[in-house]
Amino acid sequence: MIVDCLETWWSSNSQLYEGLEELMIQLDGGSATRSNRTQFIKRMVEFSRNSNLRIRLVYYPPYHSKYNPIERCWAALENYWNGAILDGVSTAIAWAENMTGKGVKPIVELVEKTYEKGIVPTVEELTISKEFWKPSPKLPSWDVTIVPGD
Repeated sequence: MIVDCLETWWSSNSQLYEGLEELMIQLDGGSATRSNRTQFIKRMVEFSRNSNLRIRLVYYPPYHSKYNPIERCWAALENYWNGAILDGVSTAIAWAENMTGKGVKPIVELVEKTYEKGIVPTVEELTISKEFWKPSPKLPSWDVTIVPGD
């Protein structure tokens, strides 16, 4: 889902970033985005190659959520909701769309695609993906750059 959302955002906004060569994405190291998650890395390599962007994945260490901007966003959203009853998807989306953080409103979109669990890339797919996946020599689990290749 993360890569699908990134692809959608990039297709709508790439013209605003002409000349951009690299995206740095901060991640929390959760199970869906860990640098050793083969399906996630495979999809990120595909995005990198299709967009011709280097993608730098930088992971927060465990138990350091206070430094993670998305965690602060969740805290602001919880304060904004202030105990409101979110009795449906449309209610939750409406609340999320109307909040602001430092004067900025979030982009809120409902993803309705169903994702199948247990998808594992083939050995051949992973071999190809690993050609473009470059872990940092000093912090290989916390800093991974995906290069688009030729």
